[in-house]
Amino acid sequence: MEVDANIPQFLAAQKSKAPANLQNYYNTFEDLYERKLWHQLTMAVQDFVSKPESGPFQVDLYNHFISDWEAKMSQTKLVAFGVSAARQIPDHKQAREFLKALTEKVNKDETRDAYVLAKMETTHFGLLLGDMDTTKKDLDECSKYIDRFDSVDPQINASFLRVSADYYKIRAEYAKYYKSALLYLACVNIDDISQAEKASRANDLALSALLGDSIYNFGELLMHPILESLVGTEREWLKNLLFAFNSGDIGKFEALAPHFAQEHILQSNITALRQKICLMSLTETVFKRNSDNRSIPFATISSETKLPLDEVEILVMKALSLGLIKGTIDQVDSVVRVHWVQPRVLDKSQIKGMQERLVAWTENVNKTALTMEAEAIDVYA
Repeated sequence: MEVDANIPQFLAAQKSKAPANLQNYYNTFEDLYERKLWHQLTMAVQDFVSKPESGPFQVDLYNHFISDWEAKMSQTKLVAFGVSAARQIPDHKQAREFLKALTEKVNKDETRDAYVLAKMETTHFGLLLGDMDTTKKDLDECSKYIDRFDSVDPQINASFLRVSADYYKIRAEYAKYYKSALLYLACVNIDDISQAEKASRANDLALSALLGDSIYNFGELLMHPILESLVGTEREWLKNLLFAFNSGDIGKFEALAPHFAQEHILQSNITALRQKICLMSLTETVFKRNSDNRSIPFATISSETKLPLDEVEILVMKALSLGLIKGTIDQVDSVVRVHWVQPRVLDKSQIKGMQERLVAWTENVNKTALTMEAEAIDVYA
């Protein structure tokens, strides 16, 4: 590959426009380009585009410099540079067209991973433009490719999961959003996410956990550092509400209910939320009991859930149908006998409760062993 004589001129022109802290990069680019040290040049460009001040220069750098030696680098890196440049374009339609050309360039079997990354980032801009049908088609296509990969680069997985989450958010599919968003956060370094995005993501995760009709355990979210972005903000009550739900604390739920006026979607689903907190209160009531003490009178459930006694059986039947508990209802004695409760991710207070039950169980086992030992001595005496 011959060195393009126009490259030094382009780099010199860009250097003259760049702020002082970026100018030395252009010297490095020219030096590495002339020496054909492509890997080192790729790393230098990667460092450059990571600087916020480089934003206004990235599109020109991609079009007039990176594209000249694009075949010499990892195609996944090439796509990453293209995506970074596209994010500097204020018009979403132009940004999508910019990435469409790049997507076609890597649409080959040998660069299928780069294609998936480019396709998903192109789809991201399509989603911003409201193109839901194409988004669904692209998600289905890329999901099939990802399933066939032997291993998936976290960057590619993160892109797919982020776009999936954004799609489900628009469609108000809360449980699917919750799952995709948490998996996305597992693929990225949370410290690389802006504070504004953290707060937005935490807010959306909290709402999806509360409104998801199949989500009855918030432990995984409660332990995630993303929720700390709500602390000290006007949305901190959402974090407190999640803790109230996870522990089935109806009193705390009622105390926080006035905040629902700030979030119309919660206010409009207040009936469903009340039923959900009652179900979680029921499962917490069961969970706190030892496995040999799970015959629970309706009156106890009524007291814990703050429900009228005549509504307790309906609540238990709902919990059984959702698979939150397994057991039988004794209508004659007004007792529910539970032999299984849905496994859950525990918060610190719940872990402490389990520790206390294990200590009590160990003491009972020791007492039984001592009793049997004493009786054995009497038998053989």
